[in-house]
Amino acid sequence: MMSAKPILLALGVAALLAQAVTSAPAPRRELAPLAASKTALVPFEITPFPYRGMVPDKNVPFMDVVDGERVGHNSPRGGIYWEDKTYSDKRVLLHIPRGFDPRRPALMIVYFHGNEARLNRDVRNRQAVPRQVSESGLNAVLVAPQFAVNALDSTAGRFWEPGVFAQFVAEAGERLTALYGDERARGAFHAAPVVIAAYSGGYYPTAFVLRNGGVDDRLRGVLLLDALFSDHDKFANWLAKRPRAFFFSSYGKLARDDNALLQRMLTERGVRFQSELPASLALGSVSFLAVNDEIKHDDFMTEAWVKDPLRVVLRRIKGFPRTGSVPAGSVPQKK
Repeated sequence: MMSAKPILLALGVAALLAQAVTSAPAPRRELAPLAASKTALVPFEITPFPYRGMVPDKNVPFMDVVDGERVGHNSPRGGIYWEDKTYSDKRVLLHIPRGFDPRRPALMIVYFHGNEARLNRDVRNRQAVPRQVSESGLNAVLVAPQFAVNALDSTAGRFWEPGVFAQFVAEAGERLTALYGDERARGAFHAAPVVIAAYSGGYYPTAFVLRNGGVDDRLRGVLLLDALFSDHDKFANWLAKRPRAFFFSSYGKLARDDNALLQRMLTERGVRFQSELPASLALGSVSFLAVNDEIKHDDFMTEAWVKDPLRVVLRRIKGFPRTGSVPAGSVPQKK
């Protein structure tokens, strides 16, 4: 008859094995399309404001008004705006659409709002930019920094400084990874080509990003939506270099003369362009679209030549569909 000792030893080993099996970590799930969209206002380290530097080409400090410990900027159109209320919001609106798949080629849409805007009230709700990105069908994410808060001011702030926009885009890759919730998606966000979409006064920081933003290797295209009122030379000089990026500008009555001036400058530089929205926004293409004078500038982001023009234009970008077959485990590596 077998003694109790070997039996107890055998039972002990079996219990230990069972415990090891039950306590082993579950295998990580496969990356898959995002089950529900994610939208958040996220504080960044690198943002357009606060900015305590100089105004380019004028050699004067941006913060040119002092009242005790309070500093502000005297805007040519809006008067005095104080830093604490207008130039201190470091939040960025991030949006990842439902169905976004980090295993597929992805785009980063960076949106520059116009004057008198707040991210929640205007970019998200009134201009419906996150919804339009979602409904474009692109495997794309949205990154929208806050510029001057609710002010008649198009100032670029730190995006005036060489290379700062590239730092902002790099930080966006990290913040999007955190919002997505899986470290394995990091490579997709850091590898994503960048499309800048600018409305109204957003043209001004766009012009400086094209001049010295430091993202030429990632810039896929520029979209202007009733958004060209000065600094034509920066756009013309960038396009004269024949960048591997597309350019599209749609405009109404307010921006008609400025777009005509840019077209004349491009003709002088030998840059060919077309006067319609092409079926495909191919790399290197340059196109303009004039819309009806009755279209209101304030409504341009939702009611222009079509309803939701940003959604319509984004659909012309080929090569980044949100759905389709993907080889298992194909996740872009961070560059």
